[in-house]
Amino acid sequence: MPRMSSALALSAILATAVPLTAAAEPVVAAAASDGKLSAADVARLQAAARRVTILRDKWGIAHVYGKTDADAVFGMLFAQAEDDFNRVERNFITALGRTAEVDGEKALYEDLRMKLFIRPDSLQAQYKASPAWLKKLMVAWADGLNWYLHTHPDVKPALLTHFEPWMALSFSEGSIGGDIEEIDARELQRFYEGQPRLAQAGGTAPVPREPGGSNGFAIGPSLTKSGHALLMINPHTSFYFRPEIHVNSDEGLNAYGAVTWGQFFVYQGFNDRLGWMHTSGGGDVIDEFLETVTERDGKYFYDYGGAQRPVRELAIRLPYKTATGMAERTVTAYFTHHGPVVRREGGKWVSVALMNEPLKALQQSYLRTKARSYQAFWKTMELRTNSSNNTVYADADGNIAYFHGNFIPVRDRRFDYTQPVDGSNPATDWKGLHAVKDTIHLFNPKNGWIQNTNNWPFSAAGPYSPRVQDYPAYMSMNPENARGIHAVRVLENKKDFTLESLIASAYDSQLTAFEPLLPLLLRAYDETPASDLQKSRLTEQISLLRDWDMRYSLRSVPTSLAIYWLQHLVRVHGPAAKEQRIAVLDYLATQVTPRQRLEALVQASNRLDGDFGTWKTPWGEINRFQRLTGDIKQPFDDSKPSIPVPYASGNWGALAAYGMTSQQTTRRIYGERGNSFVAAVEFGPRIRAKSILAGGQSGNPASPHFADQAEMYARGEFKEVLFYKDDVLKNLERQYHPGQ
Repeated sequence: MPRMSSALALSAILATAVPLTAAAEPVVAAAASDGKLSAADVARLQAAARRVTILRDKWGIAHVYGKTDADAVFGMLFAQAEDDFNRVERNFITALGRTAEVDGEKALYEDLRMKLFIRPDSLQAQYKASPAWLKKLMVAWADGLNWYLHTHPDVKPALLTHFEPWMALSFSEGSIGGDIEEIDARELQRFYEGQPRLAQAGGTAPVPREPGGSNGFAIGPSLTKSGHALLMINPHTSFYFRPEIHVNSDEGLNAYGAVTWGQFFVYQGFNDRLGWMHTSGGGDVIDEFLETVTERDGKYFYDYGGAQRPVRELAIRLPYKTATGMAERTVTAYFTHHGPVVRREGGKWVSVALMNEPLKALQQSYLRTKARSYQAFWKTMELRTNSSNNTVYADADGNIAYFHGNFIPVRDRRFDYTQPVDGSNPATDWKGLHAVKDTIHLFNPKNGWIQNTNNWPFSAAGPYSPRVQDYPAYMSMNPENARGIHAVRVLENKKDFTLESLIASAYDSQLTAFEPLLPLLLRAYDETPASDLQKSRLTEQISLLRDWDMRYSLRSVPTSLAIYWLQHLVRVHGPAAKEQRIAVLDYLATQVTPRQRLEALVQASNRLDGDFGTWKTPWGEINRFQRLTGDIKQPFDDSKPSIPVPYASGNWGALAAYGMTSQQTTRRIYGERGNSFVAAVEFGPRIRAKSILAGGQSGNPASPHFADQAEMYARGEFKEVLFYKDDVLKNLERQYHPGQ
């Protein structure tokens, strides 16, 4: 896979964004095999802790203050570990490809998938090659976690008893599912264990997974009451995937927002001058290549450009936990110049190419948090390693902007990269990366607003959106979606936006997915003969749905009925839609018969009757928020307390998305993914912002901040962000040095 190039020298970025202090090699803490620090390291980390102050506000949110960026990073990781060390550790167990050492043999091929790209020797070499400023941050990252473990001997890590600075490179961007996870671990296992491809299971399909995306809105000064730009930060992640934090240093760091557990950069948030919101799903960033492989004398070769090249082989160790102790398997992995081989198709091997530049990615992720102008932010984008995201932007100068993707390989447009391409043809190779200026982007569109909901960019700014014909198809892979239609509707033709009205727009209750589908159900009913027994069973349901405004609410019975109706249709017809490569909602609008629409309503009514005693059950009795434990995978229990929530799945067009992703074993629906950390920001001379978390800041059920925001979250009520130190001190719960 070709290496990425950057038009911007790192020194140019650092000169404007990161002050260089002493250039001496950072000191790295040593540890015994049990993770215990030496006396010298304890003294060094104790001195570092005294340079950091953590202020916890009344919501338990950490405001970290340090003299240097490294001091701030030290405190930032210590505070995260205090809030939920389990999630911090788990993220890096996963990122290092060591999950099977905790979860057993079932995770072996998830580990192999990671180790095809992320290996300690490579990361250690990149750490040694890192610029001095970044090394200091990585050392501080490890120091903060190791100091936490030293000062909390009661905490028993599942695996990682000591953190090394190079480990920070294993998880260098904060998406909920990285590019590597797009590789099918089951197919990987079938290839490396020599198993035949398994037939696809028949039967019904599950309800579509709650979109792992986000909403981002930016409003220009011409449309705001204050004359300042506004930004809506609305990631749709699994709950408790990111906490809220504020990190400051005397070297210009002042970032507030959501940080993915264990990372030392604010992933979605703002500083005192600008803000950034990432939404998933820009251009095509992963490609598969069909490799024609032959074997000679026990060695493998693949065709390329009329000749043959040797397949590179690498033995990868995969330790795993068993009932009697640790065991180990070694897999010989194969690589072509495109990337690792991950599966077999039609007698050919399939290799995969994706972005794998952890050093540059970590720099970009951190440096954007210190950018203080659009020009400086653009420079960070020129590193081109933000591979899985779009970016919605706003700043105190009144600018709004949008970047549809960032890492976009240049390809030969003659080939269809939505399918595996012929790896033996050099013309299919990636040809470097598109310059940022050549990717799909917007800057201060005349309509005055920008939106993205993981949809295509061609409605991002209404009539001033980019035009599809101006770009290669691979630059935008997602279609329009129900949330995108909804977003345009709540933003267009509006003026005098405030923080409060922007939040109200982002929580508008319309379910746009029903707009083309519900009339088809009503028509099917109207055209069915009166003598039909099925019709007579649905008279009351149809009457309610006919009067429904297609908005969710806690007391709404038609919301319950309509959602269960659409869920049933998706379960039954989803497999056919997938097989025909038609979006499921489009399939339901065009391929389902009137009889099938009515039958789905009968089944929805029956299920509601069976689960709740009557199909006339209000939505708030069904859709609930419950947080019982600090477990990463939450248990749910209908007999335990829960909170009614009015929101609905983003699949149905809800901007305030709320959905259950695990297999439902309860009667009620319990949210696990959707609105998680949400913030609205106004960029005036003085920052004003509001935010809300699903549940609360802490992962400890004994903490008062485990669920102190839950009721507000369910009501859509936001808290004031305490961005300035004076305001934090007025709402102070605790002040301390790490480990104090």
